[in-house]
Amino acid sequence: MVPYPAGGSTDVVARLIGQKLSEAMGQPFVIDNRAGASGIIGMEAVARAEPDGYTLLLNTAGAQTLTPVLYKTSVHPSDSWEPVGMISAVPFVIVATDRLPVKDFADLVKLAQKGEPPITASSGSSMITLVTDELKRTIKAPTMINVPYKGTAPQAVAVLSGEVDISVDSFVTMPHIEAGKLKPLAVTSAERVPSLPNVPTMKELGYDGMVFSSWSALLAPKGTPKPVLDRLEQALRKAVQDPEVQERLKGFHHTPVLTTRDEFAKVLVDDHAKWQRIVTETGYKVE
Repeated sequence: MVPYPAGGSTDVVARLIGQKLSEAMGQPFVIDNRAGASGIIGMEAVARAEPDGYTLLLNTAGAQTLTPVLYKTSVHPSDSWEPVGMISAVPFVIVATDRLPVKDFADLVKLAQKGEPPITASSGSSMITLVTDELKRTIKAPTMINVPYKGTAPQAVAVLSGEVDISVDSFVTMPHIEAGKLKPLAVTSAERVPSLPNVPTMKELGYDGMVFSSWSALLAPKGTPKPVLDRLEQALRKAVQDPEVQERLKGFHHTPVLTTRDEFAKVLVDDHAKWQRIVTETGYKVE
């Protein structure tokens, strides 16, 4: 089950992985899109399912670890699930319109700290809004204005058109970066991104707290038997290691990720704690 509409990047990942899981396990995997309520509808449906390994959740970091902080739901980001494994990670890239007189991230910091006129940033989701607010606090730019948009597509259009100065982008704007219409200043991954090898990480630039990424991963309902989880984990690892899968993931700027169940369980706990801290410190609320 995918808690997003058909056709989006998460759905594409699910269908790609589902095909490989079918080949590995000798039975069909049906993709069921249960979109709505920021992922809650799909998550709650899987959490209530029989824990027999036949109903699984393919989810993203935002719905899994941030949505339960922002909305009332019966599911807990880590306690309600048996982690199977991660599939891919997608960091953010901080981009600037070509109209902004900056050549690198240090220039952006100087301009943002000067504050006159204030730097404007577009945000098209709760996660990007919070990462942008964290950027504002991290670089000590209190006048930076976080401008909300209804989705990551209009968020990208805003920075591309010069309506705003910068954007914390989930690689939606990559074609425009490649065309030279947007300037990539930094990425939020722990390591440099293969598709932008010359762009430094925020960590490299001295901002250790600015390591953020979205991800896709597979989870099972709480109580799923260990032998079932073992078999699913083995099949998932084989799927993620498949050259075709790796090539397809990299094609839309996902970095393939191999984890054990224990490693993924730690990611769930750590990400949830990070979002709880940021939401508390910023006072962020959804309307």
